[in-house]
Amino acid sequence: MKLSVVHETHYKYSSPVPLSHQLLHLTPRDLPWQKCTAHKLTVAPQPAEREERDDYYGNRTVRVLLATPHDELLVRAESEVDVQPRPQAAALPGEPGEFVYESPHVETWRELADYAAKSSAQGRPALEVATDLMRRIHKDFKFDRTATSVSTPLRQVMKQRSGVCQDFAHLMIGALRANGLPARYVSGYLLTDPPPGRPRLVGADASHAWVSVWCGGAAGDAGSVAGPWIDLDPTNDCLVDDEHVTLGWGRDFGDVTPMRGVILGGGEQELKVRVTVSPQ
Repeated sequence: MKLSVVHETHYKYSSPVPLSHQLLHLTPRDLPWQKCTAHKLTVAPQPAEREERDDYYGNRTVRVLLATPHDELLVRAESEVDVQPRPQAAALPGEPGEFVYESPHVETWRELADYAAKSSAQGRPALEVATDLMRRIHKDFKFDRTATSVSTPLRQVMKQRSGVCQDFAHLMIGALRANGLPARYVSGYLLTDPPPGRPRLVGADASHAWVSVWCGGAAGDAGSVAGPWIDLDPTNDCLVDDEHVTLGWGRDFGDVTPMRGVILGGGEQELKVRVTVSPQ
C-alpha cells in the first residue's frame, strides 16, 4: 500500500491568543514494514520557534512556539507512507518492563482484573490471551463517538460499556497489565476507503489507536529490549496490518497525543479535526 495521509487540526478562538506553545506527534514512524517517504507540516500563523527531535520512545516530535496574536490556529500534516503486510511478531525497540505498570491514563483495579481473568487461563500464551480479550471487548463494548471525551476515566468507560478507539485501547492495555502482560498504546491512522472486497474499518475519520502486546515471555527477560510485539485493534477486532499507519507509541494516549499544548487567552475554543487516508 502506498498511502497519502492528511491530518488537519483547526482551532478558532473567541478572543486573541498572544502566545501558544504546542507539541506535535504527527510524523509517521519508519518501521520494518512502514516507510514515510514524504512529510510536510504546515502551521499557521508562522511559528516564532520550531524544534524537531525524537522523544524517549523514538517518536518524532515537533515543538512550535507562536508569539503572534491570533484568533485561529491551523496545523496541517501531509504524509506519504509505504506500508507492507506485517510479520505476525515484530522485533521492535521497547523494554517490556516499562509497559506492565499503571500509567496516567491507564489504571488497574479489581473489576478490570476480573474481566481480564476470563481470557487468562493458566499457561495460555500471551497472544491467545490478548486475542481473546480483544474479541470480548469488541463484543461487550459499543463504539459511540458521543459517549466519552479525552478526560473520561477508564472506570467510567468500564461502567457504561461504550466509548471510542482510545477508550478501548486503554481498557485492553489495563486488562493486559492487570494480568502481568506488558502492553503499550499505539497512535496512528486507518485507511479511509479500503480496497474492493475489504470492509471499512471503524474510526477511519480521525486519528486511531490500538494496542501492542509483548509476546516474548516475562517482562525484563535478558535480551528482550527488541523483541516480538504484536499489534491488535480492539475497535475492529483484528490484527493490525497494512491498512493501519503507525504514528508512535507510549504508555498511553498522553505520551503520543497528536497535538497538545498551552495557550494564553483565547476565550472559548472551537475545534475541528479532519483526517483522510487514501491510496496513491
